[in-house]
Amino acid sequence: MSSAHYQALEPQTSDEDNEDIERPPHHHIHQNHPHPMVRKGGVARRRCILPLVGGALFFIAFCYLTLSGDTRIALGLGGGSEDSEEGSHHGLGKQGVLESRPAHWLLRYTRQEPAKEEFRGSTTSQETEFKLAKQEPKLKITRRRHRFNPKIHSINFRPLNESLHVCSENYEDHRQFMQDKPRSEYGQLPIIYFVTPTYPRREQIPELTRLAHTLLHVPRLHWLVADDQEKCNDFMDTLLNRFGIPFTHMVSPMPSKFRNEKPAPRGVANRRAALQWLRQHNLTNGILYFGDDDNTYDLRLFSEIRKTQRVSMFPVGLIADYGVSGPVVRKGKVVAFLDSWVAGRRWPVDMAGFAVNLEYMAQYPYVNMPYKPGYEEDLFLRSIGLQMSLIEPRGNNCTEILVWHTQTKSKKLGLVRLESKYLDDRSNLGALLLNLKLMGVASTTENEGRNALISKNGKEKPHSAILS
Repeated sequence: MSSAHYQALEPQTSDEDNEDIERPPHHHIHQNHPHPMVRKGGVARRRCILPLVGGALFFIAFCYLTLSGDTRIALGLGGGSEDSEEGSHHGLGKQGVLESRPAHWLLRYTRQEPAKEEFRGSTTSQETEFKLAKQEPKLKITRRRHRFNPKIHSINFRPLNESLHVCSENYEDHRQFMQDKPRSEYGQLPIIYFVTPTYPRREQIPELTRLAHTLLHVPRLHWLVADDQEKCNDFMDTLLNRFGIPFTHMVSPMPSKFRNEKPAPRGVANRRAALQWLRQHNLTNGILYFGDDDNTYDLRLFSEIRKTQRVSMFPVGLIADYGVSGPVVRKGKVVAFLDSWVAGRRWPVDMAGFAVNLEYMAQYPYVNMPYKPGYEEDLFLRSIGLQMSLIEPRGNNCTEILVWHTQTKSKKLGLVRLESKYLDDRSNLGALLLNLKLMGVASTTENEGRNALISKNGKEKPHSAILS
């Protein structure tokens, strides 16, 4: 507790001072025996003041300790001083009382050997990929490991416990050439785990297809596609397999209690599921990057983030009012941030504006991304104990835009009114409209809306004239 929280006490005189002040004029009579009432008065004052000070301190401590860690974060109390690097190490301020838990509780979240699991696809290719990941030579970098106190860190950040179901995955890279080089020449690069949250909508499959044709050029990449729905999408499984990129397709729906919130924490459940997948597989060698399905990526971005030692950052284009969000760099060091919406965020960056080394992230078993719209990036970076001095500026000292926050205009599901008898194999329309339905782009109906327009030579023709 800082000294500002204490009331200043009136100067107290010592017993010797009292003797000098209250001494009667006959010094030779009372030289060694001050007046008894004077001494008792000083003691009485101290006896009155001490209980008051103690009671005030007890009241302040009681009020503070009754606030939970999550409440302190929500009230902006969890980060300590804005300019204090020591206070921002864990993103925590003054700590409360740790909830009572069994002695073995912390062991549940420490890294252990992954359990053997059976996955669909080629077992040999999966085992080979894991062996490669484990045998990759680590960068010879002297890293100062930070002290991690699980009792302190667990107060504000709880372990992930997300609903996660893996639909399909493939660890084998079917691509022969990437960027004019054979795939074998990239074997020593660290793997980039590219996390893409997505959700069912009309533009979902087109945007994933566009993104895939960027990722096709990136070597040593594992694509984690997390879909916000209850059931697996077979069409998406087929699509992801066709690209030939190593991938994991999982579903992790947003909890129902958040769906009616405005704004809703969209994509959080999917990213949390991906973080949980990384933790379950005990992956500590590689780079984590959150890449939305509607962003535009420069291929140079992947070469930049692959060098990440702890946490790297770079500007993102087309963000809010300024058209950009990113770090402010002086003499090669990040010193502040440029963003049109601060709102008390210690790390006001876009989700696509940073990458994290998995070895560094593994030091924090309580890594988390809370369901708090607008603060997902900030609270995630706090949960991994980020400090300003640890940030590595990329993109030519944050002077270049390597990722753009492009957004596709969303429209309602298309509706094609066409009688079912014309959806047979006499024309292509049956198979075409079925594929569009599977992709979530359009559906057919026999009694809603206007009849589908089919024309020839610039004139509308009846369905029977063309399709019968």
